[in-house]
Amino acid sequence: MRSRDLAAAVAEGTVTRTSRGNYRLADLGSSVDTAIELTAVLSHRSAAQHHGLEVAQVPDKPEVIVRRDRRLSSAQRGLATVRWRNLSEADTEDHVTTVRRTLLDCARDLPFAEALAIADAALRHEHEDYASLRALARGLSGKGSRPARRVFEAANMRAANAFESCLRAIALDAGLDVRAQVQIADVGIFCVVDLADEGRRLIVEAESFAHHGNRKGFRKDVRRYSELTTLGWSILRFTWEDVMFQPAYVRWALESWRLFHDFGVPAAGPPEHLPRLA
Repeated sequence: MRSRDLAAAVAEGTVTRTSRGNYRLADLGSSVDTAIELTAVLSHRSAAQHHGLEVAQVPDKPEVIVRRDRRLSSAQRGLATVRWRNLSEADTEDHVTTVRRTLLDCARDLPFAEALAIADAALRHEHEDYASLRALARGLSGKGSRPARRVFEAANMRAANAFESCLRAIALDAGLDVRAQVQIADVGIFCVVDLADEGRRLIVEAESFAHHGNRKGFRKDVRRYSELTTLGWSILRFTWEDVMFQPAYVRWALESWRLFHDFGVPAAGPPEHLPRLA
C-alpha cells in the first residue's frame, strides 16, 4: 500500500493506526467472521495481522484454511483466499491459526520477502525467540520446508519494519551478506545504518520520504553519507515504492554492485524491462 493510499485508508477508517508506524485492518473482526462462515480458520497474512504482526502486503481478501474434505461453492470461495489442509487443535485458537502455525504457513507459502517480514515481526514483538525459530527450522520436512527453513534462519528481531525486512530479503537474494541495524564506529563517526554488508563495506538504506522529518534531519543524513563515503563505505539507498512495487529494479542494482565489487564486472545499465522514472 502506497503512503498516500495508507493515509487515505486511515482517514476512511478501513485501516487503524495501532502505534507509530504500525497499522492493521479495521475490519479484522469481519475477517474472523468470514472464516467462521466458511467453517474455516483465519490464516497466513490475515492471521499475522490478527496477532499484531506487520505484513509487507495486506491481502485483498481474508486468507483462510479449510479442512481437506470441505467443499465450498463458487460464491463461498469468492469470499476469501482459501487453502485446503488439515490442522490439529493445537494449531488454532478462536478460529485463527496460532502465531507459530501462522509463521509456518507463511514461511512455506509466501515469497521469501513477505515471509521474512512476518518472521522478523514475530521476533520483534517477542512472540518467538531465536532458539524457537531455529528449532522450527530443524524440525521441518516435506513440501515447502527448504524455503521455510531459510526464512527462520534469516529472521532478525533488529529489523525495524516490514519495509526494511523486504529490502534485506532482496539483498540476501542478490548474494549480499547484510545484517540489520548495524552500528558503524569509524574514524570520527558513529552511527546505526539500516543494513550493512560489513565485509564488503556496503551500506543499504531503506529511505522513507518522511523519515528525515525536517531540513536539519535531511542535512544530517546527507553529511553522514558523505563522511561514510570518505571512509571507504559504499551506500545504496532505496525507496519504499521501489522495494515494495519494483523489487526487480532493487535486486538488479544490488547484484550489479556486488558483481562489480567482487569481480570487476561493470553494469550495463538497467535492463529495458525494468521501470525508469520519467
